[in-house]
Formats: sequence, structure tokens, C-alpha cells
Amino acid sequence: MMTPVLQKNDRKAKTLIIIVSVIVFAAVTVLGKYNLAGKVTLPFDDRIFASANAVINAMVSLLLIAGLWSVKNGKLEAHKKIMLIAMTLSVLFLLSYIGHHLFAGETAYGETDGIKGLSDVELAAAGSKRTVYLLILLTHIPLAGLALPFILFSAYRALIGEYDKHKKLVRIVWPIWFYVAITGVIIYWMISPYYN
Repeated sequence: MMTPVLQKNDRKAKTLIIIVSVIVFAAVTVLGKYNLAGKVTLPFDDRIFASANAVINAMVSLLLIAGLWSVKNGKLEAHKKIMLIAMTLSVLFLLSYIGHHLFAGETAYGETDGIKGLSDVELAAAGSKRTVYLLILLTHIPLAGLALPFILFSAYRALIGEYDKHKKLVRIVWPIWFYVAITGVIIYWMISPYYN
């Protein structure tokens, strides 16, 4: 077993994890309501945020697989490093996600004429692919929000050396985190033709 990195303090950890989770949720929710598109001119194409989100999600997906493989093969130090990198990339994703929604605004699946709201022609052209996109999005968004505190609790359990509790949490959290990362890439791939 590895040496714990943190000293156990469940009360402090729980408080900190809840505060961080609420702040992240509030930041995404509140900042998602503000749209600076057209009001602020960036020195680069604002669509870079969406591309960065997809790349980061793809990298996190690969790291989650590598993390699973490494722990299953007893490479615990590698597992720890891989998972910390995955968490760091997830923080970068969050910043890029907020940047995208602040500066690029919302994109509706199927919207091609640049006028807010989909016409009957646009809806017909999008067809059943729009329904598939919306179903994926409908699962992706809440799972992304709900997963954060559990990811943080899982990391905390590992860092204090409570590997049995870590393992129990990860059995539930890992598939959700992986699903969120993979569907993030799929969502980008499906919506990207509609970016202005």
C-alpha cells in the first residue's frame, strides 16, 4: 500500500468538498446565463474553447482507462499520478467550459440560419439526430454536476489512505466520470457543425 499524502480530517474535507462543489455548480449556472459574445472581442476565435473541451474530455477518457489499467496491474504510483492529471485536466475543462459559454454563447442543435429558435425547416433537417443529441445531453449535464463531489471524495479517500472506501466509491464514480467524459466528446462532435 502507498503512504497517505493527507492527514484524515473528514469534517474539514466534507466541508471543503461541499463548498467547492457548490461554487463550481453556481459558477457554471450563473456564468452560463451571461453571454459576452459580440460585447467582448477576443484576440482569438472563441470556438477554440469548444475544441479544447472536446480534446480535454478525450484526454480525460484515456487517462481514466489508463488509471483503471494501472491500478488493476498493481502500479499504484502510476495510478495516483494518472488520476491527479485527470483531475487537473478536469479543472482546465471547467475553465474552458465557462469561457466557451461566456464568450461563444449557446448553440442550438440544428440551427443553421443564425436566428435564435429553430424553424420547421431546421427541425426537419436535424431530424432524429437532434433527439439523440438531446438525450445524450440530458444525461450528460446532470451526471457531470452530480459526479464532482463524489470524484473529490474518492480522491480524498485515496489521499488519506482509506483505500477500501476509495475503492467502493470509485466503483460507482469511475463509470459516471468516464461516461461524462466520453459523452462530452460525442456532444462536441454532434454540435460542432452548428457553431457559427
